[in-house]
Amino acid sequence: MERARRDKGIYRGGRKYLERKGTENGKKGIIFDLDGTILDSMHIWEEIDKNFLGKRGLEVPEDYLRSIAPLGFERAAVYTIERFGFLETPEQIIEEWYQMATDAYANQVQLKPSAEEYLRYLKKRGIKIGIATSCEPQMFLPALERNGILDLFESYTTVREVPRGKEFPDIYERQAEKMGLLPEECAVFEDILKAVQGANAGGFYTVGVYDAHSKDEWEEIQRHADSFIYSYKELIR
Repeated sequence: MERARRDKGIYRGGRKYLERKGTENGKKGIIFDLDGTILDSMHIWEEIDKNFLGKRGLEVPEDYLRSIAPLGFERAAVYTIERFGFLETPEQIIEEWYQMATDAYANQVQLKPSAEEYLRYLKKRGIKIGIATSCEPQMFLPALERNGILDLFESYTTVREVPRGKEFPDIYERQAEKMGLLPEECAVFEDILKAVQGANAGGFYTVGVYDAHSKDEWEEIQRHADSFIYSYKELIR
């Protein structure tokens, strides 16, 4: 049964906002997803999926990107092989994805609007900032450095470091531990439903972040998250 969560926000004009005591709801740390949350990168993966499956004579199923987003590369490769009956090994598929994505992250991927401003706002307030991501360090670290925000983060955790994907709380618990904090001392910002639910299960305060590539889930994200935003501008006072 989902725990009682709705006393943590207030409503204005039909929208749910965080309490007045602060955007971060009094938390000592905030854990951010990257793709679709801090990085405006989901279009890159949409194109990769289109090219990857197109080379094999397949259309991209409507639910494919949403299905693999919480999994990380290894689990996503296994899922892809099983779903489509491919003969390649997971390692071969991962290598193909790496080749397609590495240049885009190093040279193209930008931040979501006002993300840097909000991160610096948190930093000035002494709030610890961490990352929980399905992406690989060799991809996202160059993107964060090029966009000038790498030094704002305390640490990061990838799904490779934990037993299960983002639909479970493992990755958020590991990142909170790295930050020296308990789950109840942290907020988690995510843009996909399964990840919001995974963080919820660990006792984290959750904030849904709108991204056009998960718009089909947005109504459910609003229902399950403690709060939600369309833009980081809403959070900066």
